[in-house]
This record gives sequence, structure tokens and C-alpha cells, in this order.
Amino acid sequence: MRGKRLEYFTIAWNSLEGLVALIAGAVAGSISLVGFGIDSFVEVTSGAALLWRMSVDADLENRERNEKLSLRIVGACFITLTAYILYESIGDLVARRAPQQSLPGIILACVSLVVMPLLSRAKKKVGNELGSRAMKADARQTDFCVYLSAILLAGLVLNAALGWWWADPVSALVMTPIIAKEGLDALRGDPHCESCC
Repeated sequence: MRGKRLEYFTIAWNSLEGLVALIAGAVAGSISLVGFGIDSFVEVTSGAALLWRMSVDADLENRERNEKLSLRIVGACFITLTAYILYESIGDLVARRAPQQSLPGIILACVSLVVMPLLSRAKKKVGNELGSRAMKADARQTDFCVYLSAILLAGLVLNAALGWWWADPVSALVMTPIIAKEGLDALRGDPHCESCC
């Protein structure tokens, strides 16, 4: 039951976070904010997949199959996001598209830096209690959201404070290896979640 409550909270929080980031990113022309927003919606997908997995968890014969399917769904979403961010960031750098400053984006990144570590800790605990690789992978995703929040904040602050327009697409590019690794690990059904948490 606690795992389901965490996933409902994850879905609600990431829906709000994603919406704010996408709107702020669209207004400012910020690929790092848009990428962060899409990442939030990938986490919504992950939360929904985990809720589905938990709802069929009583069926022990299908548990492993459902676990792998949940991980693959999440992995495919992350790989798609990686490709999008690479394409947009490189395009912004080549075209020298300068984003506007985004105070809402800076505030969002700061709030995420507070909320996400607490959520990750709770997910790790429940993942260990349930013995769920998908829940542990979701906790890792939440950890990576903390890193993405810090990278996002750095790019937005450098753009706002110093006028370094290129800090936004560069911060988005810095996010891509993190996002791609999570996608590949999930696609592979990484069985070594404990070493990654």
C-alpha cells in the first residue's frame, strides 16, 4: 500500500513539475527546461507502469514478466527523451538560439532539489521491502531527477546571472548521458539495482 501511495504522489508531483517546466521552457525558449519537463512526464509513465505492476503483483506466475515490461516501458521513454534533447540542444547551439531568463524555472529546480531526495529515500525503502527491481529503478530515476535539477539550476542561473545563453543547451547536453544510462539500464532489466541505489 505504501508503494502505491508513493507512486500516486510521484505521478501528481511529476505531472505538476512537468507542466510548470514545459510552460516555463516554452516561454523562455529553454531546451533544458523543456527536457526536464518531458523527463517529469517520463517519470509519470514510470509511476503508472509501477502502479500497474503492483496491481497484478498477486499473480506470481506473471510477476517477473510484468516487472520486465515495466522496466522496458520506462527505458524506451528515456531513450526517446535522450534523442530529443540531443537534437534540440545541438540545434540551439548551432543556431545560437538564446533562451530568455526563467525565474519560474529556477524556483522549480530549487523545489525539486528539496522534494526529490526525500521521495527517492522513501522509494528505496519500499523497493527493498517489496523486493521490487522496478521500484528500485524508479528510486534511481528519482535520484537522477535530483542530478537533473542541479544541472538545470546551473544552466538557468548562468544564463540569468551572467547572460551565458549557451549554458542552457550545454546543461541539457550534460543531462543526456544520465538519461541515456537510465534508459539502457531499464531496457536491459538491470538486476543490480542495489549497487546503483
